[in-house]
Amino acid sequence: MPDNVITLPFDRLPGTAAERHATLRDYFCDKDACVKRTTGGWELTLGWPNDAARHVDPKLSAGLAWWGEGLERSDMALSMRRSGRILSTLYDTWTLLSWSEWLERAGLQAAPIVVLHVDDHRDLGAPRLFVEQAGWRDPMTGHLVDLAQPNSVASAIRSGAIGMGSFLTPFLHAFPTTEVRHLCQPPKAVDTRDFRVELTEEQDTLLDPGALRPAVDLVPVARETGPGRYRITPDLGDWLQGIGPGPILLHIDMDYFNNRYDGDSDWLDRRRKLDPSLASVLDKVDALADALHGARLASRLEDVVIAYSPGFFPSEYWQAADERLRAAFARLDVR
Repeated sequence: MPDNVITLPFDRLPGTAAERHATLRDYFCDKDACVKRTTGGWELTLGWPNDAARHVDPKLSAGLAWWGEGLERSDMALSMRRSGRILSTLYDTWTLLSWSEWLERAGLQAAPIVVLHVDDHRDLGAPRLFVEQAGWRDPMTGHLVDLAQPNSVASAIRSGAIGMGSFLTPFLHAFPTTEVRHLCQPPKAVDTRDFRVELTEEQDTLLDPGALRPAVDLVPVARETGPGRYRITPDLGDWLQGIGPGPILLHIDMDYFNNRYDGDSDWLDRRRKLDPSLASVLDKVDALADALHGARLASRLEDVVIAYSPGFFPSEYWQAADERLRAAFARLDVR
C-alpha cells in the first residue's frame, strides 16, 4: 500500500522520465516515488521500496531470514525491536525516535548531551521538515514534529520526512549544546578533525520551493571538543578523549565496520570501499567495547541504537556481528 500521495505543479519536475526519476530519488532518498501525469499536475505516490535491485545486497534475503518476522523488503524500514536500553533496527532513522523516547523518560536535560556516533556517514542532511512559527511541519502529513513528543517523531519517520541521512540534524537543532563524537574508518575519515556545529537552514527545492528546512554546517576549528562541537576520527583514543559529564547516547550503524555496498548499485566498480573481512569486523567490535570500558563510559550510556543498514553493511555478517555485539554489551553490563 502506498504511504503518501502528493500532487505537484508540472513545472516542479523535469521533462524527461530519467531526469524526473533522478530528481525524486535525490529528494526522497529512502522512499520510492512513482510519478503519474494527471490533468492537475504530477501525482506522486510514495512507498517503501520492495525492489531487490534497489537494496543492492545480493544476499539480503538470507539476512532478512535471520532477522525473522517474515520480513519483506518493503517492511525493512519499519522493523525494530527493543531490549532494555538497546534498540535494534534495520534503518538507523529510528535512532531519533529512541532518543525522543529517552527524552520523554528523562525530561529535557539542562546538561550537555554527548552523542557517540559510530557510522560511515555523518547523517547531517536536511530533513524534509519545514520551519514554521509553530515549529517543524512534516509536509507529507501536515503534522507538527516535536522531539518531546515521540509519536510525532515516529510519524515523520514513517512519512519519510526524516530519513537515514538526516536524523541527527533535528536533534542538534533541538539541543545545540550537544557534542558529537563521530567514529569513522578510512577512506572517509583518515585523521582526527574538529568542527563547530553551525545551525542553519536551507531552502526546499520540490514540495514548497523557498520553504526553509533545518540544516547543519560544520565549521573547522583547531583541536577543540566540548558542547556544540563535532569531532570525526578513525582513532578510538581520540574518539573518547576528554568526554565531559552528562548523559551519553550511543548510535552504532553497522556500516562503520563494513560499508561494502554504500547503497550504490555500482559498488563493484568503486575503487576504494570499506570492505574488511568478517574476522576484522568482529575484532573492531571488540576494540570498540574495550575502548568504552577503558574510558569508563559504559555506565553512562543512557540509550544504545544498533542499526544493520541493509544495502550498506553486508547481510551475511549480521548474525555473527550481532552475537559479538550482544556479548560485548553484556560484558559492559549495558542491558
